[in-house]
Amino acid sequence: YKDTNYLIKKEVPCKADDLTHVYTLVVKPDNTYQVLIDLEEAASGSLEDDWEMLAPKTIKDPEAKKPDDWDERAQIPDETDVKPEGWDDIPATLPDPDASKPVDWDDEEDGEWEAPVIPNPEYKGEWQQKMIENPDYKGIWVAPDIPNPAFKSDPTLYHFPDSKYVGFELWQVKSGSIFDNIIVTDSVDEAKKLAEATWAKSKDAEKEMAEKVKAEEEEARKAEMAASAGGDDEYDDFDDYADDEEEMHEEL
Repeated sequence: YKDTNYLIKKEVPCKADDLTHVYTLVVKPDNTYQVLIDLEEAASGSLEDDWEMLAPKTIKDPEAKKPDDWDERAQIPDETDVKPEGWDDIPATLPDPDASKPVDWDDEEDGEWEAPVIPNPEYKGEWQQKMIENPDYKGIWVAPDIPNPAFKSDPTLYHFPDSKYVGFELWQVKSGSIFDNIIVTDSVDEAKKLAEATWAKSKDAEKEMAEKVKAEEEEARKAEMAASAGGDDEYDDFDDYADDEEEMHEEL
């Protein structure tokens, strides 16, 4: 739009299997669109709403200010909650009552001996006042929306007079995707006829073949696992035979 590419703002799901699918984008004169996958609607919406081609219709009022009495605190301290008497008098640590001065301690050379300290089980940490729900809480203040003076509607958003090419911008983790039977037309019926003449004719046979291949691969996997399990049993039998032979030699 006006020589700038814009990405759609919402997620349009696509098929994640290995089968062939047909994708159709229908852009309508009322500035709405449809995305069809296998000729069934997968997404739809407004060109104005789902792309940022136009300036937003509304903006936050830059002149608005939060009222002085607006309270954003969800909780407040409980003024009825008072710190218990003597709370601060309890030390965090205290001398270890089981410690004793080493017999080789020399006060003159080593200084005055002091018992090591241990955590005080009576210590409850720094006192904190309880919190209660704030009856005056109004939520987080947000400036109100106002019409955006920069917004200008464009009834011709849908119109692409120079639509001559089709480009694919893809991110994929598995290579091998093939794209063919591409059509750009102003007729939905014409696009549908092409899909029916190409994809629709082979989709059932392709699905049947894919299911057959998947079943064969599953059978092969099970057979391989069974063969592997049988080989382990054979190996275990050989170990048992070797152990028996060793015991017979020891007895002899």
